[in-house]
Amino acid sequence: MSNKLPPALIKSLKEKYNIEEELFFEVHEAAEAITSIRLNPLKPITEFEQGESIPWASQGRYLAKRPSFIADPLFHAGCYYVQEASSMFLEHILKQSCDLNADLRVLDLCAAPGGKSTLIASLISQSSLLVSNEIIKTRVPVLTDNMTKWGVLNSVVSNNDPKDFQRLESYFDVMVVDAPCSGSGMWRKDPDTVNEWSESNVLLCSQRQQRILADAYPALKEDGLLIYSTCSYSTEENEDIADWLCDTFNLETVKIDIDPAWNIVLTESSKHKCFAYRFYPHKVKGEGFFVSCFRKKEGQNSSFNARSRSQKPVKQDLEIVESWLNMKTGTLKAMPVKDGYSIINHAHWDDIHFLQSKLYLKKSGVFAGKIIGKGLIPAHELALSLIVSEHVCRAELTYDQAIAFLRKDDLRLDNAQTGWSLMCYQGFGLGWAKVLPNRINNYLPKEVRILKEIKDRK
Repeated sequence: MSNKLPPALIKSLKEKYNIEEELFFEVHEAAEAITSIRLNPLKPITEFEQGESIPWASQGRYLAKRPSFIADPLFHAGCYYVQEASSMFLEHILKQSCDLNADLRVLDLCAAPGGKSTLIASLISQSSLLVSNEIIKTRVPVLTDNMTKWGVLNSVVSNNDPKDFQRLESYFDVMVVDAPCSGSGMWRKDPDTVNEWSESNVLLCSQRQQRILADAYPALKEDGLLIYSTCSYSTEENEDIADWLCDTFNLETVKIDIDPAWNIVLTESSKHKCFAYRFYPHKVKGEGFFVSCFRKKEGQNSSFNARSRSQKPVKQDLEIVESWLNMKTGTLKAMPVKDGYSIINHAHWDDIHFLQSKLYLKKSGVFAGKIIGKGLIPAHELALSLIVSEHVCRAELTYDQAIAFLRKDDLRLDNAQTGWSLMCYQGFGLGWAKVLPNRINNYLPKEVRILKEIKDRK
């Protein structure tokens, strides 16, 4: 692979960042597969307790070998997320640069497939609100699916262009922009991408990154945090963007303390000396990654003060929906959405209606389902949430039964109670089934079912 890597970029890395050229080539030639996951603290499991911890991510684990995730019901239940280790450094930045116990409004601007959003959701308080946005419409379903699996209430998924966020002036406390890039940091993981790289594409990506940042920037409040990252090695997409940000806006660089043992490379941009962090696969157990952090020193505190005049739930509907929910905390609220109800944190009622008036929201909180007649047709989102009442019937499945359910194959259960039942594996919800006297109707959405043939247990 070494002779395939672009000479101009390698020369630049050697001159500007004193990269160890031979080691860099060797790690790409070896093409070692690094498998890492991040556990969902809301759905604790013991299966990966023995895995090597990722030092900058409290729930991150390296796996000795890559299992068949598709064959693991716990993966489908949202008990963990398969994520590249370097990008989990976002946790370390957030813990150092903001108060995660405070009520925050966080925007993940380029969120699909959902790695950073699920990480953020695990860190912020339940009274904070996460907006996970994906610009490209075709990538929204996978983001929605992964946020559904994670099971949190305090998030919405949107499908908007960055310029649409100008309608939310000074709204967000934190803005995370993992920008589309030329992808050189993924060369080891995906060697075919080397052939797709070009200097002209780097320039194109740099221009796109500037547009994305400039369009969304007004939505960040004064003293808000901007975290910018790429999976590129090119200065034009990284340190040069940091300088461009400081040229264009009133931002100050934020330095993040790192353990020298992690081998993360601290750099500074040439003009404004902005602190930045580079991850190289011959230095860290992860892929190529760049991240820089800024604080906004201009603007207002917030433009949001409107109270909602939205549609209120029908009383009879509310009684039906609440019968499915664990209402002990008193913080849940049912919000009419299309022909059903979403469950949100009571504190986010005005926020979500405000967002609905400004953006296209694909998902808000947890969609509970639709009212048909005098009953609820429960939604898949509800099955994967953590708010289902203990009074709702559950069926604990064996491994083989869980795989059959996830494949939508015929499922037989002994002594199953008739009616709606939450299909569970090791106590975690997988989806809904309706048990009838002579058969079981599987309500798992067809778009999330397992299509691949599973020969061996994970």
